[in-house]
Amino acid sequence: MTVDVEDYFQVSAFESSIDKSQWDILPHRVEANTHKILDLFAERDVKATFFTLGWIAERYPELIKRIIRDGHELACHGYEHIRVTEQTPVQFRKDVVRAKQILQELSGKSVNGYRAASYSIGAENLWALDVLQEEGFTYSSSIYPVKHDLYGMPDAPRFIYRPIANADFKEIPITTLRFGNKNMPCGGGGFFRFYPYALSKWAFNRVNKNEHQAGIFYFHPWEIDPEQPKQTGLSLKTRTRHYLNLHKMENRIKRLLADFNWDTMENVFLKAH
Repeated sequence: MTVDVEDYFQVSAFESSIDKSQWDILPHRVEANTHKILDLFAERDVKATFFTLGWIAERYPELIKRIIRDGHELACHGYEHIRVTEQTPVQFRKDVVRAKQILQELSGKSVNGYRAASYSIGAENLWALDVLQEEGFTYSSSIYPVKHDLYGMPDAPRFIYRPIANADFKEIPITTLRFGNKNMPCGGGGFFRFYPYALSKWAFNRVNKNEHQAGIFYFHPWEIDPEQPKQTGLSLKTRTRHYLNLHKMENRIKRLLADFNWDTMENVFLKAH
């Protein structure tokens, strides 16, 4: 179970409509939404991995401390949600080092995992995995083995693998289901809100029981917040992707927590490999 800790105004889809200079003056909702998620997890004794922006951690240190206090894993989502495709190797290294340092200083824990903004590591920038390994990360969960207009590496392995020769560093891709010669996304996000819940449950059962693999689910704090400020001037595609079925998301998460067993990335994947 994973949570990408970012606020509604930081999503990649809003890059062209919300400037970073506005971030500190917009209404912040990530703290309350993440506490709500932590409460849900506590009620059901679920442990998760929180891939957190350094920008968020700086402003909400008590939230970081609660994540650790509740027994969850803290991982890195970069500093301010810049897609890796928009960075040079030097810029990327600076970003992840800055974010990792903030998270480790606030938590007092080693931060070992990383997830790229919008799954923006793929065939054209695999150098990013080398940077992560050099900077002390032990795993990434940044590659989505699907074909998508904004991200994806459809030819990537579907399950945990070692992408760097002679290194113990691991890539743990987001869960997909194989149909013919294509991978169907089933690991969370907008796909989870678009599909009927029964389809997502069936897909995870297939991955667990037929392929004998653990699945990864991801979502964002803003996805359980249908009352978030609505943005104007968005394309139909962007508006649909962001706002579709937000009012159903919390109940679907509750069902997912009840229907499957969940734990942190580290406990599920790294201790077993």
